[in-house]
Amino acid sequence: MAAGNWQDDENDAIVADYFAMLAKELAGEPFSKTAHRRALQDRIGRSEGSIEYKHQNISAVLMGLGETWIVGYRPAFNFQRALEDAVLRWLAARPDCTMRTPSVAAMNQLAENPALWIGPAPTLSNAPEPNEIEQAMAIARRYNVAERDERNRALGRAGEELVLRHEREVLTIAGRSDLAERVQWTSEEMGDGAGFDIASFHPNGRERLIEVKTTNGWERTPFHITANELAVADDRRSEWCLLRLWDFARTPKAFELYPPLQAHVALTPTSFRASFH
Repeated sequence: MAAGNWQDDENDAIVADYFAMLAKELAGEPFSKTAHRRALQDRIGRSEGSIEYKHQNISAVLMGLGETWIVGYRPAFNFQRALEDAVLRWLAARPDCTMRTPSVAAMNQLAENPALWIGPAPTLSNAPEPNEIEQAMAIARRYNVAERDERNRALGRAGEELVLRHEREVLTIAGRSDLAERVQWTSEEMGDGAGFDIASFHPNGRERLIEVKTTNGWERTPFHITANELAVADDRRSEWCLLRLWDFARTPKAFELYPPLQAHVALTPTSFRASFH
């Protein structure tokens, strides 16, 4: 069996194998992790335990990158930077993978059952180990995953559409079909300048202004928010909320944050407006 640090060709081989399994998992196709490990063993001469742990390392890289990972491989950090580079090489050669949205079949299923699981925000639930958060966030900062998700218009639009259907469904079930008919997809009809994406209602008729942020990553994946969105959140605190959709490519889940956002997240300036004196 080989020993020592993994070489680039070994990392490239295991990353390609990992993504082959992930593609099958997301498509709902059966596969054997054991068979994949043993096939890799024959190719690269590493132990089965070493290969399995490296698969967990790849999950950790993907967690940091705000991507989905194989359910059976719990993220394990403290890996070589060379493995991170191998994952990035694989993704760079296949840019569509980082712009993934649910398949047509999955979207049809969501259309039939638009009810979302809306749980507690991660600031209010059990958190991963602190060092795990720190390492995942370090990767996210290096590759600016918040900006990447913000640029992914197909992902953002799919998330907003799901929330639109969810809001109408909730109001209809509550016996307020009159309000459900008035729910507006503001960003689609009026553009992005309103400071929210969906204009909805609570069942009692109170306005509910929803800014939707969507990612394929885990619940703590950083997101981008504009100065205008923050201003509207502050100005309309009683109506505005941020609905964070996560794990969108697999099984969309959500949580909500309410102003002031600074109570829930750390806001970091990423750009400045320059004007002449």
